[in-house]
Amino acid sequence: MTRVAVEPVEGGLFVKPWIFIRGVPAMKFLPPEGPPEVAFAGRSNVGKSSLLNALVGRRGLARTSNTPGRTQELNYFVPDGYGGEGARLPPMALVDMPGYGFAKAPKAQVEAWTRLVFDYLRGRVTLKRVYLLIDSRHGVKKIDEEVMDLLDSAAVSYQVVLTKTDKIKPPAVSRLVEETRRAIARRPAAYPEVLATSAEKGMGIDDLRVAVARAVQDR
Repeated sequence: MTRVAVEPVEGGLFVKPWIFIRGVPAMKFLPPEGPPEVAFAGRSNVGKSSLLNALVGRRGLARTSNTPGRTQELNYFVPDGYGGEGARLPPMALVDMPGYGFAKAPKAQVEAWTRLVFDYLRGRVTLKRVYLLIDSRHGVKKIDEEVMDLLDSAAVSYQVVLTKTDKIKPPAVSRLVEETRRAIARRPAAYPEVLATSAEKGMGIDDLRVAVARAVQDR
């Protein structure tokens, strides 16, 4: 497998336009392995689309993954000008996982999503890190802990990102960061640093960009 170099943040990776390239409903539809990937997971309504849009500086990009038929797929985004095959492989890819905890989804659909996600997490060599989004207004819930168990079991590095921190007071953000850090301290696959962000206010977005760049460059 060829290692694909990733531009540093200073090189403008997240300033360039990003585009949606494909939705993946099954493992056989995954793009060829090569460029490093980072994935984003979180409960429904955690603010994942807003955070992805803020990360790449393009409003409305992640809405593509919310169109009918794509909500239960792994959705791939890459910098514009790259494709998913051959010499046009991108320097990296962002993977938007479907939100979990959706109460109205049929059981069979949830089971299919769970199989797809676990197979992806367990078998994708180019996956460098999962960013697990937690709504700062609610903190870590049981279902989030179950996803952490899945990530630990798959031995996939993940980092907790608190979203919507502008909705709570600064002292509460600090307490939540520390509480979350303690909660994940003994988890084998958890990255120790917890990021606090607000897509609406732009808080912590640069920190997230740096974290993503380091995740794909350092491993």
